Amino acid sequence: MKEYFFKKKFDQYFLKDKNIAKKIVKNLSFQDYNTVVEIGPGVGILTRYLLLLCKKVFLIEIDENLIFFLKKNFFIPKNQIIHQDFLKWNPEEINLKNFALIGNFPYGISSKILFHILKYNQYIPECIGMFQKEFVERIFFSHKGIGKYGILSVLVQSFYDVEYLFSVKKNVFYPIPNVKSAVISLKRKKLEILFNKDILFKCVKMAFNQRRKILKNSLQYFKKIPNFYDIPFLNKRAEQLSIKEFLQLTKEIEIRK
Repeated sequence: MKEYFFKKKFDQYFLKDKNIAKKIVKNLSFQDYNTVVEIGPGVGILTRYLLLLCKKVFLIEIDENLIFFLKKNFFIPKNQIIHQDFLKWNPEEINLKNFALIGNFPYGISSKILFHILKYNQYIPECIGMFQKEFVERIFFSHKGIGKYGILSVLVQSFYDVEYLFSVKKNVFYPIPNVKSAVISLKRKKLEILFNKDILFKCVKMAFNQRRKILKNSLQYFKKIPNFYDIPFLNKRAEQLSIKEFLQLTKEIEIRK
């Protein structure tokens, strides 16, 4: 790994263990889609295995030097190597409507990455990603008493089934990070209850932003809708509701509007 590739401002840590790279890629199910988008490919340790398994691979990389490296070292059409910040990327601009995401994600923007995935969840049936291990445990496994049940955990698990795949040691990266890593899988749920995405986001954010209040006080934005105070769960606080109950709450509000 050449030192000049590393840029601290982009929160870059390059995976250098090929066996782990293979293991990450093999966890993609490749069901109902033939396109994969890799976020932050770096020097392409995942890319080389994706190209063996996928019909079409798009790479999104913010670092201009790495864009040059990728174009030089991989046989990928130039229009499929995208020099852009993923957080500003819109798949609709290139007419991508059904694709999986994969990546060793920059830890400093993990929450923002997940919110961006949620923004376009209707196009993304699956995501395999590496995050900071502590972040994964805090966001997704609060029901085990490890972390904090909150906005991101409720929203992600409203749309996706989350599976902890495996942990990754520090010494398989260059430079070596100060934190442990973990790889997780997100697979989009086949929702039995249809609900309004915008209402769900508003409900969850307002409820947890005033988590000490019961819902009839924290959700005052909706108080003018007919029979607002007849909606179930309003005497509970945000952390007392299950994800299923948040979806039911959203549906109740949608029906009354």
